[in-house]
Amino acid sequence: MLKSMGILEREDLKELKEIANSVMEKIENGDKEAGEKQLIKIAKTPNYFIREELGRLLAIYPKQKKMHYTMKKFLTHKYYGVRATAIFYFYNRYISTPEKLIKILEITYKETPWETESVIFELWKRHSEVMKVEMLKWIESEDSQKRAISFHGMENIANKDPFYILDFIGKVIDDETTDVQKKITHVLTQVARSKPAECYPYIREWLLNSNDIRYKTIWISMKKLTNIITQKSRREKSHEFVLLTQRTINDWKDDSDKTVAAIGKGLAKLLRR
Repeated sequence: MLKSMGILEREDLKELKEIANSVMEKIENGDKEAGEKQLIKIAKTPNYFIREELGRLLAIYPKQKKMHYTMKKFLTHKYYGVRATAIFYFYNRYISTPEKLIKILEITYKETPWETESVIFELWKRHSEVMKVEMLKWIESEDSQKRAISFHGMENIANKDPFYILDFIGKVIDDETTDVQKKITHVLTQVARSKPAECYPYIREWLLNSNDIRYKTIWISMKKLTNIITQKSRREKSHEFVLLTQRTINDWKDDSDKTVAAIGKGLAKLLRR
């Protein structure tokens, strides 16, 4: 019997493969009702790994015509696990055609956010050029949840294209939504850790004439970066990052702009602790 939680073992994978084959045969051979019923029963599981593997197995089955329509329908199913399985199905079908996959995520991001974020993360890794174009559309959405998810996994291009990320952040730096602010903070700290020389001039520019929301977002981000320096562990703490962060804080505390100077002085106190 398949486990309700945890990574799948060899026997679990074997059993799940047999179930997937049974489901596919029923659906493709005309017994759609029985096949879908069996699929729903398995996909309702709380086990993420079962849903992920089941979606993959269904996607690689040779015949796909009828299964495709079933899984498209299941993207909006009432059970979370069924919707999640359908996402993994389309991920495996469309990973080489990202534009198609992004259209699927337009359907799923709101009601199945965790799996949507998982796929978004992989897309930033594999198809960053496509994502650069498509996520600029998402960031303009009136839906704050969609705007927040657009950031997920963007740190994958921090080394390769920090300026894209910084310009992207600049479009929503004043976003009042907590989820978006958290995403900005996360991605901004990742960029600064890998590309501090490129990042800190942008942050200073954002501080000029900043409102309370922007100031808070930048303060939290810079506080996290400063705390990384003060940690005893050297893990993921490059010499360039430490040197440039310390120098930036020292320059900011004497800045002619009072807002920049205020945050510089606050960060300098954290360094002296």
